[in-house]
Amino acid sequence: MAARLVEREKQLETLNEMLGSAMRGRGRVAVISGAVAGGKTSLLETFTEEAISAGALVLEAAGSRAERYLPFGILRRILDSAAALSPEVHAYAGELLDRVSAETTDSEGAVEAGMHLLPHVSTALLRIARDRTVVIAVDDVHHGDELSLAFLLCLARRVRQTGVLIVLTEAVRLRPTQLAFHAELQRQPNCTSLRLPLLTSGGTTRLLAEHFSASAAQRLSAECQETTGGNPLLVKALIDDGLTALGDSEPFQRLAPAEMFERAMLDCLHRGEPELLTVARGVAVLGDSCSAVLLSRIVDLHVKATEQALQDLSRCAVLHNGAFRDPAARTAVLEAAPPGALSALHLRAARLLHQEGAAALDVARHLLAAPKNVEDWAIPVLQEAAEYALVDDDHELALRCGELAVASCPEGPRHAALKSRLVSIVWRSSPAAAEGHLRQLSRELAAGRLADRDLVQAVSCLVWMGEARGAGEAVLRLDRSGRDAQDADRAPAYDPGTLAAAQSWLSMVSPPVRDLFDAVEPPRTTLSEAPGKPPVAGLASIPYDLPDNAYVQAADAVRTALRGGQAEAAVNEATRVLQRYHLSDRTLQPLVFALLAVVYAGRLDLALAWCERLLGECSARNAPTWQAALGVVRAEISLRQGDLPGAAAQARHAMSRISLQSWGVGIALPLAVLVESEIQMGHHEEALSLLEQPVPEAMFDTLSGLHYLRARGRCHLATGRYHAALRDFLNCGELMQAWDMDAAELVPWRLDAAEAWLALGNPTRAREYAEEQKQREPGPAGSRPRGSLLLVLARTSGDLKVRLKRLTEAVETLEEGDDRLQLAVALGELGRGYRALGDFNRARMLVRKAWHLAKSCGAEPLCRQFMPGQGDGEAGGQASGEAEPPKEVEVLSEAEARVALLAARGHTNREIATKLYVTVSTVEQHLTRIYRKLKVKRRRDLPARLSDLSLPGIA
Repeated sequence: MAARLVEREKQLETLNEMLGSAMRGRGRVAVISGAVAGGKTSLLETFTEEAISAGALVLEAAGSRAERYLPFGILRRILDSAAALSPEVHAYAGELLDRVSAETTDSEGAVEAGMHLLPHVSTALLRIARDRTVVIAVDDVHHGDELSLAFLLCLARRVRQTGVLIVLTEAVRLRPTQLAFHAELQRQPNCTSLRLPLLTSGGTTRLLAEHFSASAAQRLSAECQETTGGNPLLVKALIDDGLTALGDSEPFQRLAPAEMFERAMLDCLHRGEPELLTVARGVAVLGDSCSAVLLSRIVDLHVKATEQALQDLSRCAVLHNGAFRDPAARTAVLEAAPPGALSALHLRAARLLHQEGAAALDVARHLLAAPKNVEDWAIPVLQEAAEYALVDDDHELALRCGELAVASCPEGPRHAALKSRLVSIVWRSSPAAAEGHLRQLSRELAAGRLADRDLVQAVSCLVWMGEARGAGEAVLRLDRSGRDAQDADRAPAYDPGTLAAAQSWLSMVSPPVRDLFDAVEPPRTTLSEAPGKPPVAGLASIPYDLPDNAYVQAADAVRTALRGGQAEAAVNEATRVLQRYHLSDRTLQPLVFALLAVVYAGRLDLALAWCERLLGECSARNAPTWQAALGVVRAEISLRQGDLPGAAAQARHAMSRISLQSWGVGIALPLAVLVESEIQMGHHEEALSLLEQPVPEAMFDTLSGLHYLRARGRCHLATGRYHAALRDFLNCGELMQAWDMDAAELVPWRLDAAEAWLALGNPTRAREYAEEQKQREPGPAGSRPRGSLLLVLARTSGDLKVRLKRLTEAVETLEEGDDRLQLAVALGELGRGYRALGDFNRARMLVRKAWHLAKSCGAEPLCRQFMPGQGDGEAGGQASGEAEPPKEVEVLSEAEARVALLAARGHTNREIATKLYVTVSTVEQHLTRIYRKLKVKRRRDLPARLSDLSLPGIA
């Protein structure tokens, strides 16, 4: 070490004093002890250099663990370094040592023969000290062989009255065979022991100051001391890493341990006894908190030896409070360990921790580090750990535990259950990523190896990914197999109620699959059926205590909501699902459809409250699929409330949570909400581009596919493709009738078709569809569908008074509901009706109210329809962001400007009066003032004059 640090200066000064004593003929013995890599060798080298400078003869040797059992190992190295020894004497001593080594075959004989030889060798060395001071420096004497140690003792007894100084370095902890040597040495009156401590914070600062500025050294010393504990070897390595990373730059942050530090850490461990490295690996594997007893069992050492190794590791600052001071140290130890040894340690740790009752997550981390050797006992531990990891939102750890459990389990029912749970774990973040596992799960389903509790969930996942038909066929085969088993007086593989639950879910989500079950009679184990519900073909009622009952209740709630006239019952059933089941992987889809049932029942306020509550539960969770599925329901609620920008934003956010592939057939609903929102906001190009996205063909066989068909039809209707719109609406009707789900609450296809016929100029056909829908209303309907029906009926009526009556009723009905957009349309229509009746004041009031409602909904096309020239103006100020018009235009009032614009576009006075809900006389008065202010005489001069003056709206 280049610097003479304060901690070492005292020891070096003591050694120099002892050297002076030896030079005066009073021999001394110095024993330097200290922690592994604590700087003993560096101190010894510094002293021997000074001794040589002072004229002393230095004879050096070092003990070696590898040569511990070679006779006279240290002594030979001392003799080899004795240049002052004559060649004849050196050859003679070497011959004697060789003879002793060759003639004795047992250790006792070697020691006895060596003892007779050692006085002669000692005498030869002492003769040299008559002429000059001799320093015998032996590093790591604790690694010396027995005969060499005996020689050093022999020499130590004879140097008291000579010019010989013996300097030895040794470890703090000695082996039992070394204790006698150490005790005998300490008995010598001329022996002095020196304990070499690690660097203090001040010493570390001085060492840093050799490479960095004083201020930087002061700033870095505390963290450097914390990382290294003052171990000189580690401090130097940390400085080297800093210099490598920084170059000539000044450090402003802590020095980060890197390659040199990791190498120094391993050097430190290899310098000590083998137990040191073994225990360090055990600590690296177990982590921070472990008892010495458990650690000893894992590393297969005696408890005492383990405790001693822990103490030594703390002395050399590798550990602090039983843990590595820096993660880089632990990483270095783990990476340097042979893979086989490391795997064995992890497996042993997992087994012992499990036996000690440790947490499943702690055990699982060790199992994951030894994945090729997982035993049967570990599979339930991995299952439990996966569940705890999900609770902690550590999805990656849960996935790894689930995958290892599946890979370690042989084929059979338990393997199928593990695979089912793995699908749920993967599904939570990416259903597309679960597709490969789902194919395997499909085979388990077909083979009848899934447990009852996993069957319906597996079916629901297959439906999501567009495999409803295959899932239905598998359920049908299992049902027939169960019936055959019952006929043969054998227990069926699945409970009939579980198969009925799967059929119920399939029939609701993908109604075309129902034809598979139509010919199947209900299971013979008939369960009590809920009152007031007709049985579904092939479906027995399910008791409320079945594990998959959430699916059954949600499916029943949707059916009830779409049955017509049973909105209250549907809300009660759906609310029971929402109240009873908490959000989880198994209940996500039932809860989503329960929310949709409330939506279809017209209780948007209740659906919104529950949806927000469920979204709040999963907002802080790492569950993108949950957030996506619930988010799209939130978007559907916003759309039905008339919040077009909100619906579009929520649908986009839901779609961003998972990939398009992960949506499967469920992509229909977010796309439908987006398309319809964009169309009603006037963003036709955006809506058309959304419809160009590829969608799975199986989507059109699902409930959500009806939403998509309707949205596509509304897009065609808004963009002038009336026949295409009519085709989509009628296609919806055909599917809904075939599926026995013909409910306006789901898709009001008859009213949509009536609008298409009106656009095609055929009010008669429009009236037929509207009247047909009216006939289907069994009684008081929900505000939204009934208001829409009354609105369409009014449009198809030729009698103004009848139209006004129906429009008034539509407004009253819609005012009781949540759909502001439909209310705006009805108010606008009613205003037009009063305008036709000549009641301009009431017409103006209604239209302005409609305009403000449409504006709050974000329906710009509707705003422009109500008040031409004002829909965009208030939304964005001046059109296209142009500069303010010149002062000549400002003399026109707002009303005059609107009249001028319409007149310039070629509208007659009566047309202008109709559009602006004023009398023809009022229009004529405005035009008179306009001609005067703009200094024109004729109507045909208005376009040129307004264009010259850059009035917005004139091209």
